[in-house]
Amino acid sequence: MYGQWKESMFELPAFTSEGLLPAGDYPLTLDQLEESIVVLGPSEPKICPHWDAHWRHQLVTNLRPLAGQLWEVGIDEIYIDGSFVEDKDHPNDIDGYFACDAIQIASGELERELNKLDTYRSWTWDHTKRRPYKGYPKLQLPMWHAHRIELYPHFMGSIAGVDTHGNTLEFPAYFRTCRRTGKQKGIVTLVQS
Repeated sequence: MYGQWKESMFELPAFTSEGLLPAGDYPLTLDQLEESIVVLGPSEPKICPHWDAHWRHQLVTNLRPLAGQLWEVGIDEIYIDGSFVEDKDHPNDIDGYFACDAIQIASGELERELNKLDTYRSWTWDHTKRRPYKGYPKLQLPMWHAHRIELYPHFMGSIAGVDTHGNTLEFPAYFRTCRRTGKQKGIVTLVQS
């Protein structure tokens, strides 16, 4: 699969005036992600004078083992989004999703296989496992507590949210729309190096 992506890999474009990546899917390896605008910040420091490149680098460091675990169990479509791919100086976390088979989720097979690989055994999407974190109104999944990452499974028919008109959206559409403005935005597709 890497051979297919190698020719199409490129640097991320500058943020739009709304602080978003231009609409599109941007395939990057983890190393390229670390060297991109979403970690290092805009080339003009006065655009985001408080850019926290150190924190963003730490988030990518936290993402590495989780992406590796997904790749190890045969998941190769991983998408990174949220405020991490926007011009927010200090994002709280990295949000993302990955494509999988509904049977893997319903049977618990994927969760079991991933937790065999994860030291923290943090792979779950069971809402009853969410816990509070000081200063955050939303309860967080164990993955967030362990890594400050939330990666959700996507399969045909899984609903991620709703648009401004109340229509349900699956992850591919939901994660490519800015929740603040409703505008289309870009997303990073992780590829193995």
